[in-house]
Amino acid sequence: QVQLVESGGGMVQPGGSLRLSCVASGFAFGHYGINWVRQVPGKGPEWVSRISTGGGKTEYSDSVKGRFTVSRDNVKHIVYLQMNNLKPEDTARYYCARDPYNDSSEWGQGTQVTVSS
Repeated sequence: QVQLVESGGGMVQPGGSLRLSCVASGFAFGHYGINWVRQVPGKGPEWVSRISTGGGKTEYSDSVKGRFTVSRDNVKHIVYLQMNNLKPEDTARYYCARDPYNDSSEWGQGTQVTVSS
């Protein structure tokens, strides 16, 4: 079955950096675009970024463009999200999801990112 395991979250001060990882298994990884989605308790999920199957096309929400970078390793079946210049409004639980990302039953447990001074 589809399994996505996120890691790398933590607490960081504003302006800091974190790198999230998403290890995938149970499906043909190289055939799927992979998304990062974040969610704050009490709010709906917010799409953050997507990387195409081969990694040649990346997309970002306006709120993170220029600060976050998504990449993938199709040999190791890992997707990364490098997050720089973090802001308090980036505080959320981050999930990775294969296309289409709106099937939350496939999401992993997520990794918590807290940006606070």
